[in-house]
Amino acid sequence: MDLGALRYGNFAKLGEAVTDWEHMTKKLAELEKDAKDNLKAKADRAKWAGVNATVSREFITKTAAEFTDAHAEADSIANILSDTHGELISYRTQLNDAITRAAEKHLTVMDTGDGTFTVVGNTRPDWATDPSGKTGATDQQVVDAFCEEIQGILTKATASDKTAAQALMLLVDQVKYGFADVSYADRDEAAKAIAAAENLVKMAKEPADMSLDDIAAFNRTMQEYHDDPLFAEQFAKRLGAKGTLQFWTEMTHTHAGAQGSELEAMKDLQTNLGLTLATASFSESDAMRHWKNDLIAESNTSFKAAGSISPFGALGSQVISSLMRQGRFDTEFLDDYREKLFKADKAAGESGAHDLWVKGYDALDLVFGDGNGRDPLDGLFSGLSHNPEAAEHAFESKSDLGHMLGTTRYTDRGESLGRALESAVTGVAADDTSSMAPPHSEAQTEIMANIMNAVAQPGSGADLVAKGLGESFGDMAAAYMPEISQALAGPNSGSVFLTNSAAPDAFQGERIPDVVRFLSVASTDPAGRAGIIYGESIYTGSLLESHLSDPSLFDGPSEKVIEGIGENAGIIEGIVGHSVADGEVKAAVAGEKDYNDALKAKGDFAKSWVAIGLTGLKLPEHLGGEVMGSVVGGGAGAVAGAAIDRLMKSQEMAGAKDEGLYGSAKDLYAMRDSVNQQTQWSTEDALARHHVNLPKDATDALVRNAVNAGWDASSEYLNTTKERP
Repeated sequence: MDLGALRYGNFAKLGEAVTDWEHMTKKLAELEKDAKDNLKAKADRAKWAGVNATVSREFITKTAAEFTDAHAEADSIANILSDTHGELISYRTQLNDAITRAAEKHLTVMDTGDGTFTVVGNTRPDWATDPSGKTGATDQQVVDAFCEEIQGILTKATASDKTAAQALMLLVDQVKYGFADVSYADRDEAAKAIAAAENLVKMAKEPADMSLDDIAAFNRTMQEYHDDPLFAEQFAKRLGAKGTLQFWTEMTHTHAGAQGSELEAMKDLQTNLGLTLATASFSESDAMRHWKNDLIAESNTSFKAAGSISPFGALGSQVISSLMRQGRFDTEFLDDYREKLFKADKAAGESGAHDLWVKGYDALDLVFGDGNGRDPLDGLFSGLSHNPEAAEHAFESKSDLGHMLGTTRYTDRGESLGRALESAVTGVAADDTSSMAPPHSEAQTEIMANIMNAVAQPGSGADLVAKGLGESFGDMAAAYMPEISQALAGPNSGSVFLTNSAAPDAFQGERIPDVVRFLSVASTDPAGRAGIIYGESIYTGSLLESHLSDPSLFDGPSEKVIEGIGENAGIIEGIVGHSVADGEVKAAVAGEKDYNDALKAKGDFAKSWVAIGLTGLKLPEHLGGEVMGSVVGGGAGAVAGAAIDRLMKSQEMAGAKDEGLYGSAKDLYAMRDSVNQQTQWSTEDALARHHVNLPKDATDALVRNAVNAGWDASSEYLNTTKERP
């Protein structure tokens, strides 16, 4: 910055801009609140159908989110401008003070243009006759001291102005349309993020020179900033697509076989690097669009570490996918990358997928921890599991879905595929226990129907369960309890089996056999079976609470509702129980401990199903109209939460000697008694919570008879849909 520009600059315009942006931020804060409390909240409570269930709901959700982003971006701009304005005013004050003090020392400070200046001593005609022989009033040391001070002020002012401009340009370039979800308290905060990225890029360009201490420092910085959009973009674009892939190739080669603290450091590095790239992928600046395109273009490029003696390098796709195991990547980027990988994988055929990606790469290990990263689809599926929208896009094609399920017989991608499928059909990202699940769309229910159809094929389901998808199948069944319940109950059962699904009847009619076989197959996996039981228990408890808190939901006596819910519980868990018993005809009950362990282990996760409203139930208006289960331990979800607690604790059943709830599923009748007891307890909880007076003995008998009837009917469902031993 020129001395004259700082000294005489009119910062009033900048001050006016600060004021304008601060006013804008306040207005946007009000609009954000209105969008959340009115627009979004009303959309969540609305009963959508048809096109509105997808297009309109999604539009409103995104519009409300844009107001949040707009407020965040405006607030960041206001903060950066305000901070810069204050700093420049301060630097101008410091400069004028220095010039005034220089004048007192008989020195003149002059701007010489192009960012330069000079400090010269004042002269008078009589200096030539001074007895001391001096020709000026100040010595050179004083002049140099003022030069250094003034230069320091100008350097800091230049940095403030330059980094503010850089941060503002990067911020507004984050998105092509709309607003960026970026928030900075001041200019210095944004500038530090940019500087940190530039420093890490310098290190990453020389990976061979990075010691373990350097990697530790690298990790600390990246862990602090991996969610920062400006940091992430600067790191990715300055390192470049090829540079990013080469960096990770070098690191995995150099630290191959790492153990102890070195292994932990490399795990952290892989996580932090993946999270950083995920954040960067959301930038829509020209530089990042080129970076993403270049990254995909390098999918088939071979990357070899400098010291590698192997004739085979890692494919770009193998490197990319090994960094997708953590973090949510941009949907459009995942769509483009997935399309390229799917095309190559399908061309190889189901049985050729393993050889396509793994054969010849035996020495390759791009993952620190589980797996080796040789199959890029494995990493891609992990990436999709963290982005439900991209996951849904990936499996909308029944052909693509069928191929990927078929490849699990020949690959080790089953578990990651299962998590991606869960994300696709539920709308909830893997490991996300805080977000509220959206109502199932028609597209999601169609994918779920296709999954059930694939699993229901003779021999197919057992193979899929054996390849690691059983637990995911159980989780998916839990999420779709409303639609499954309506299918088993028959047409016009929605007044009892509540849901806000866009396609509540999607599994009815000719798809019912697929539903039954899907539940049967999923129950053969201990964790899958635990998921179904938790899902049924949660849905039963939630239904009872909804109906007994608002009798107007069903036009009829409460006893009829309770009877219908009890029979449904008996049917679903009867299908599970009979399927387990059928399996025991062919094999010993060695998996009983596995199931009990899975039941306990899944309990905490199942609680998140209540927390995120995975059942899709809605409370009546007088209770707030929120999605059922949004307040665990409060009014909503309390009955379902209690049911989970009982399952986790294996609470002993009345009249059952030393038997915990579901503790002895090898005995078919013990399991029937378990679901009966659980349903009775949930009914008692709901009646007590909402002060509904029904005779206890008569209600217990009603539930018991209903559950038993459903249990008996479940056997017939199985007889008509599958071959049994």
